[in-house]
Amino acid sequence: MTDSDRPDLAAMIVPLGRALMAAEQPVLDRHGLTMWAYVVLIALDRGPARGQGLLAQEIGADKTRIIPVLDDLQERGLIERRPDPADRRARVLALTAEGRAIRDATQADIQAKEELLLGRLDAADRRGLLNALIALAALPREEIVGEAGPAPRLDTYTRPDR
Repeated sequence: MTDSDRPDLAAMIVPLGRALMAAEQPVLDRHGLTMWAYVVLIALDRGPARGQGLLAQEIGADKTRIIPVLDDLQERGLIERRPDPADRRARVLALTAEGRAIRDATQADIQAKEELLLGRLDAADRRGLLNALIALAALPREEIVGEAGPAPRLDTYTRPDR
């Protein structure tokens, strides 16, 4: 197959992404997390966020619709909001030890399921796929879209009954 004969990236990635999300949902349910809650925990594991607006921007969520997710995580003791030393009106969001433990356990369970899929690839293809995905996922959204574009709806990564 030549590059011109291949399907578009979105045509390949979106169905795969939806299938992966469906495979992850039972794991998230076992850990009491929605997809957005898990995304928040992953983002905060990289370091504290200076406010919900910046966090929402980093994870591609609508900043007004992420508030209930943050409230739930805080009520459960998985994240904390503390005054920003640089601006006492703002809040810094950070993982708690319990939040990190749930994030770690959830990610380990998800990656164990992913091993079944990745096991279908030989070692070189697996390494190449993971390296390529890491590189593309690190690109700023604006570089891919060409402009800021709208953030995805919050319910994109949650079930309608959640």
